[in-house]
Amino acid sequence: MIYTVWNNKGGTGKTSLSFQIITEYAQKNADKHILVIDLCPQANLSELLLGGLIGNGGENLSHLSKDELRRTVGGYFDCRIQSTFNAVKFSPEDFLCLPSQYNDKIPSNVELLAGDRLVEIQATALSALANTQLPGVDARLAVTSWIKEFIAETNEKYDTIFIDTNPSFAIHTQMGIYAADRLLVPIMADDSSRRAIINLFTLVYGLNLPDPIYENYQFAKLLSKRGDVPQIHLVIRNRITQYMGEASAYGTVLNTIRDEVQAMLNRNPDLFTFGNLDDGMISVKDFGTTGVVAFAEGKPFSQLGTGNHNLGGRITRINAAMLTPCIEIIDEIVSKID
Repeated sequence: MIYTVWNNKGGTGKTSLSFQIITEYAQKNADKHILVIDLCPQANLSELLLGGLIGNGGENLSHLSKDELRRTVGGYFDCRIQSTFNAVKFSPEDFLCLPSQYNDKIPSNVELLAGDRLVEIQATALSALANTQLPGVDARLAVTSWIKEFIAETNEKYDTIFIDTNPSFAIHTQMGIYAADRLLVPIMADDSSRRAIINLFTLVYGLNLPDPIYENYQFAKLLSKRGDVPQIHLVIRNRITQYMGEASAYGTVLNTIRDEVQAMLNRNPDLFTFGNLDDGMISVKDFGTTGVVAFAEGKPFSQLGTGNHNLGGRITRINAAMLTPCIEIIDEIVSKID
């Protein structure tokens, strides 16, 4: 099963949620082989998996980028750009790394196609290639399929694959969505998240277009060639305030978002893996200080531990009242992932 985490809005806690979900899922499913693909040019998920701030995750990622064959998604894209429309042979293993070799808190059943800031630069070339006019060649489909083809070359080695993406609907984001079976959609309690949900249905599925003239240019046109569409599996209402909760002004916005999703579920049930919105929507309170410490140390919540934590000379204390709810909500999300 391939899960892509995406929302057309930044700041929803997408990467921090991804890190905790992936690592906890890996711990609870030690018999499964798991692949993580980081398509976000900021590569924050890769840095967390490779050690976080204290464990030199950024430096470890930098070393992967300096290898003769760049062991990142940027290195893979380099390989494909050089032979865009010709048959190209590559070995996925050349671009993958094992995070547990850098960060002993990461389960050894997790492999990573690391993110790369080069992707931001490559995006212009990728978009140009996708718009190339060649007789008998669907250039856009050829380029957008690269991540799907990378996964296919692993010969079904992985039981579960997680893909992290950029908030924008750039070509590399489209690659991650095109490869997905299911979407995990984090949102926040603000009006821009409501608009982002509406944008998701338009950008991915071609619904509610302002004018039919845009139909032929839509990503949904590519999905129709795939034969099926990625379904929305979870809508994660993230960073709900610890003190005000849903019975506040935040709750009004959250209810509006819920209404938008419910209306879409009623009209297009085939776009969702669930029939009841309560099964597919979950609320997560802000991780607060606990999240800051976990991500600085590159640790899953379940391995964080209570007590004092030294963050670069500053002592920060985590108690059970702070940590336990974080562990419980991640457990609940993971229980909903196959």
